[in-house]
Amino acid sequence: MNKRKIILETKAIVFIVLTVLLVKVTVLEAYIVPTGSMENTIMTGDFLIGSRFVYGMRTPDWIGIPYTDIGFFIPYIKFPEFKIPKRGDVLIFKYPRDKFVKYVKRCVAGPGDTLLVSQKKLFINGNEVPMWDNGKYLTAPMKKEFRQPDIFLSSETNINRDNIGPIYVPKSGDVFPIDGETNWRFLLPIILMEGHTATLDNNEVKYEFTLQDPNELFRRKGKQSVYDDYFPKGELLTPWSKAIKDEHFQFLLIDRKPLSEWTEYTLTQNYYWAMGDNRDDSLDSRYWGYIPENNILGEALFTYFSLDLDSWTPRWDRIGTLIR
Repeated sequence: MNKRKIILETKAIVFIVLTVLLVKVTVLEAYIVPTGSMENTIMTGDFLIGSRFVYGMRTPDWIGIPYTDIGFFIPYIKFPEFKIPKRGDVLIFKYPRDKFVKYVKRCVAGPGDTLLVSQKKLFINGNEVPMWDNGKYLTAPMKKEFRQPDIFLSSETNINRDNIGPIYVPKSGDVFPIDGETNWRFLLPIILMEGHTATLDNNEVKYEFTLQDPNELFRRKGKQSVYDDYFPKGELLTPWSKAIKDEHFQFLLIDRKPLSEWTEYTLTQNYYWAMGDNRDDSLDSRYWGYIPENNILGEALFTYFSLDLDSWTPRWDRIGTLIR
């Protein structure tokens, strides 16, 4: 084989690899389902293909070594969308509390909607939304006397996974006043999701807020040291930390500016609420809240392969299954 032929074949291979990578990061989104949160619409072990371009193609926002945290985030460009996510779409998105983790859930409420979950029944803007065809419940509704402290914005109305709300889903352009009555449990995570920094600083101690969930890091990395590696000396806080009391927010700085320099905050992006079709076995918005539109990667379209993870045998009947 002569030198010219080797060079041409090498160029061809490089072109194919780059083309595949370009399609992967701009047009198609692949996802392997590790849990049963979307059963029976999507099964554990399904390999999904999603469309990136329907919600707007985007250039990569992270450069680094795959399957590690070694790398860095970079600015990205998002192209115009063909449609916006709507109720009923099955979304593939970056988990708001760990951008290295992807989730797949069904969008049940969009920007400007008000949702209520009462005794498992879902209501959007006062209208009951029936369970999707392949969705399911495993247990009877939880009683309102049973409180789940890890529920999103846990309160007298947000009690447990079967009784939540009413909760408003924010939309771009919404204006929230910043004053002594501001609900920082609600607004602070949104400000962080919009790319701002937040710090508690009373001139004696200083804590930076982060959306990175240390428990998710522990699950992903499987080692206790993540608490020391990522939250050294207790200098990082999550907005949902039980250690934060309402009176602490008087020392809050947004983008290094004290609250006295802020009178209001205007949202710059839309937000969505997503839940699993397997309602009783799904870690979803009922626990961690809103999905910012910038975290949405694509819409799940179909199953291109499926593997029974108990027997490690292919499920041929699920190949080509459309996701509705």
